[in-house]
Amino acid sequence: MSDANMRAGQACALFISDLHLQPAHPATGTAFFDFLERHARRAQQLYLLGDLFEYWAGDDDINDPFHQRIIAALRSVSDAGVAVYWIAGNRDFLVGAQLAAAAGLTLLPETYVTEIGGQRLVVLHGDAQCTEDVKYMEFRAMVRQPAWQQQFVAMPLAQRKAIIAGMRENSRKDQGTKSYEIMDVTPQAIHDVFAATGADVMIHGHTHRPALHVVDGKRRYVLPDWEPDATPPRGGWIAIDGDGAITRHALDGSVIPA
Repeated sequence: MSDANMRAGQACALFISDLHLQPAHPATGTAFFDFLERHARRAQQLYLLGDLFEYWAGDDDINDPFHQRIIAALRSVSDAGVAVYWIAGNRDFLVGAQLAAAAGLTLLPETYVTEIGGQRLVVLHGDAQCTEDVKYMEFRAMVRQPAWQQQFVAMPLAQRKAIIAGMRENSRKDQGTKSYEIMDVTPQAIHDVFAATGADVMIHGHTHRPALHVVDGKRRYVLPDWEPDATPPRGGWIAIDGDGAITRHALDGSVIPA
């Protein structure tokens, strides 16, 4: 959408990631539905930057009642005239055309450059920039191959879910042995994205370390994960208005000081 169609002060674009929606965490789902109704429907664009779901085994799981609630809520936002964009995370990279059509989403490449409010912006999930986590990067390279994905989704759904449960358990064990530095993005990987895209602003998730980093005049915003039941509650979003002003918001909608 062009800047001419954006009004100053209006939330032109909203960005969220890492909700890890699942039936076992109903408070997160409630917070998500509230965000869509109170905030997303008033925006012009909504960017979902990965790991909206705790996992996605394939689009043939679209009729699951929990998934249907999420899809219907997103479709309602899309039908209200909001452009809804999706970038795959490390948990839901198997989302495909069937879910996109049902929810009214536009699937984006894993690194996407756009201009909003006069800001040249690059958005991504962030896992591809955790280059010091060699074991994960090897796994990521394997599961992002079309041939691997075709073979995997050809398995029965129940078998896929069992495999994913095993992968998640192994991932939890591995994380206990890894330093925070290894699981974070690396400065060189971030520099490479800025250099390749010519962007001045980056927004990503994945690391669950919400912050604003400024290096050499480039701003990198990290989105929070969502866990309303945590102490203190976690979650929130980033907004860009028609003037290009960027603000970080807590779950209650309040602005987080820069």
